[in-house]
Amino acid sequence: MNRIDRISAILIQLQSRRVVKAADIAGRFNISLRTVYRDVKTLEEAGIPLIGEAGVGYSIMDGYRLPPVMFTKEEATAFLTAEKFVEKLTDASTMAHYRSAMYKVRAILKTTEKDLLEGMDDRIAVLKTVNQPAMPANDHIQTVLYSIAQKKVLVLNYFAQHSQEHTKRCVEPIGIFYLANYWHLIAYCRLRKDYRDFRIDRIKNLTVTDECYSDEHPDLKAYIAQTAKEKELEAVVIIVEKRIHGFLENQKYYSGFISEKEVGDTVEMTFLTNSLEGFARWYMMFGEQAEIITPDSLKDRVRQLTEKLLQRNFNSVAY
Repeated sequence: MNRIDRISAILIQLQSRRVVKAADIAGRFNISLRTVYRDVKTLEEAGIPLIGEAGVGYSIMDGYRLPPVMFTKEEATAFLTAEKFVEKLTDASTMAHYRSAMYKVRAILKTTEKDLLEGMDDRIAVLKTVNQPAMPANDHIQTVLYSIAQKKVLVLNYFAQHSQEHTKRCVEPIGIFYLANYWHLIAYCRLRKDYRDFRIDRIKNLTVTDECYSDEHPDLKAYIAQTAKEKELEAVVIIVEKRIHGFLENQKYYSGFISEKEVGDTVEMTFLTNSLEGFARWYMMFGEQAEIITPDSLKDRVRQLTEKLLQRNFNSVAY
């Protein structure tokens, strides 16, 4: 990406959030903080009213508005691809909201981009495996997300798998995530006086109350990290080249996939695994186009497996 395109992209990023940290910009474009400061100064010299505070980040002065941003063909196609996942992996309300957003995206596209999406619509599909359960008939995801955003207490009628009975729970939700074919709600349960993992497909019905709860709970990432430690799960972070990233889609969830983000021409992927041995052997399938960031124990195991492979297959060859 040349500097002009990067500066334009940084401006769009600054419009996307109230405050954007310099480190986030640096990570997205794989540039140094010094380069970020120089690019931001260029925006200021161009007349963009930016507000910067050390240790906090940058924001655009309230009330300042820029013309609508046009999408590239690649970005429009990415929206269409995401629509296929939303259709298969979420509930009816989420799908309806996404479709509404897609109509707005399509409305501002140029004619050529609109034609592109029309032509690609039937050429992208997300298929479920034979053993993948159907999405639940309930329609709770958007209600849960509203409760999280407004910090409202939820009342759940929940089917507890271990006791095989329905229970009424008053909870303070902190986040949701998708894992192993199911959506999960993490919330503080007032009945159990502890944090609990509620599978959303087991919620028979729920009600958002008028009661607000305090913002003293850990965020979702912190909770997952703590849970992983308690369950002896190991956090793994790897970087893979974008050209092979797509080939990992069908396998990453079986290896404890949690999240990912683009870093330049690569994708940084985070996993929680209970078997570094199994992860190491899976990693070796594509390791020449990837890099292990953490943990060092995974690097050591991959190195050991590689050395053993070389010894067995090449040291015994007679010349």
